Amino acid sequence: MPVKNRFAELQDEITAWRRDIHENPELLFDTHRTSALVAEKLAEFGCDEVVTGIGRTGVVGVIKGRGNGSGKVIGLRADMDALPIHEQTGVGYASRTPGAMHACGHDGHTAMLLGAAKYLSETRNFDGTVVVIFQPAEEGGGGGKEMCDDGMMDRWGIQEVYGMHNWPGKPVGSFAIREGAFFAATDQFEIHLEGRGGHAAKPHETVDTTVMAAQLVLAMQTIAARNADPVDQVVVSVTSFETSSKAFNVIPQRVHIKGTVRTQSKEMRALAEARIKAIAAGVAATFGGTAEVVYHKGYPVMVNHPEQTEFARDVARAVSGGVEEAPIVMGGEDFAYMLEERPGAYILVGNGDTAMVHHPEYNFNDEAIPAGCSWWAEIVERRMPLAS
Repeated sequence: MPVKNRFAELQDEITAWRRDIHENPELLFDTHRTSALVAEKLAEFGCDEVVTGIGRTGVVGVIKGRGNGSGKVIGLRADMDALPIHEQTGVGYASRTPGAMHACGHDGHTAMLLGAAKYLSETRNFDGTVVVIFQPAEEGGGGGKEMCDDGMMDRWGIQEVYGMHNWPGKPVGSFAIREGAFFAATDQFEIHLEGRGGHAAKPHETVDTTVMAAQLVLAMQTIAARNADPVDQVVVSVTSFETSSKAFNVIPQRVHIKGTVRTQSKEMRALAEARIKAIAAGVAATFGGTAEVVYHKGYPVMVNHPEQTEFARDVARAVSGGVEEAPIVMGGEDFAYMLEERPGAYILVGNGDTAMVHHPEYNFNDEAIPAGCSWWAEIVERRMPLAS
């Protein structure tokens, strides 16, 4: 089954939705306009139920098939929020909100799932129930967790859940997926170092926090180099280094370090946290200072379930004629929370030769719409087929 003809017919309409969302980006949970647009469209399509306010600003639509009642329920999820980036694409439908843009393609994900919802509402060529999930705050807000914490999975009896993300660098409309750990856990740390400040000409009278902090930054690189199993990925990156002094001739009393940790297993996640705390305490003590570590746990590892991954792979192969093995991704994805609640799978759809996501020149490729919509629709029709 190649791309469904209906989505070729709907492409201009879906593209118009996507560009309207792109022009009006909203951050985190403040997706009020986008959520209202989604709810309006779902009602217009004739969904059996449309509910807003799940996970604060999330939207859920329910579409019942015309089968004899298999009792199966499948969830399909798209994210709606944008990023705090100033757009530099130059397109005619560029962001009208300074400092915000759809730099990750969530506008495309939302539009494609709306397209699939319209088709499934028209045809209802399946035996079961589809729950279309439109989630806010994927970009650091944990909107997926908020929707789960609101009881979404149990309220609608969702049994399996599937998600999709566009991927620059892959041919338009092609697919890639992998079983097991896929996107990384994303944690953050802050380290507050305290020493004894003083005159830069008299370092012997100080406990120099800048030297202490420099040693600490280097020492933390041994977590990946000497503590981690080489086949169990971990990234420890210091991204901010601030001192309490702005003067050329003052050794600061305090230094504040911030950074991120990315891991692909629960074991490595725990090891990285423990080693950061131990290394910080040890380095600070060596120099005669103190270290306070604040460790913030973010999204968990996103793990694709075996059976659902193989099924999603088969559907992608049917839609595009082929599917690649996706690479491990050290970025985070809060669809992980939904995959912790229910079995399912997450797939990548090619965005072509475009700027990478989270770049000010990135733009979702509208030519990917028919393939993405077809994959979602075919997930439903193959997983919940009508009796012959």
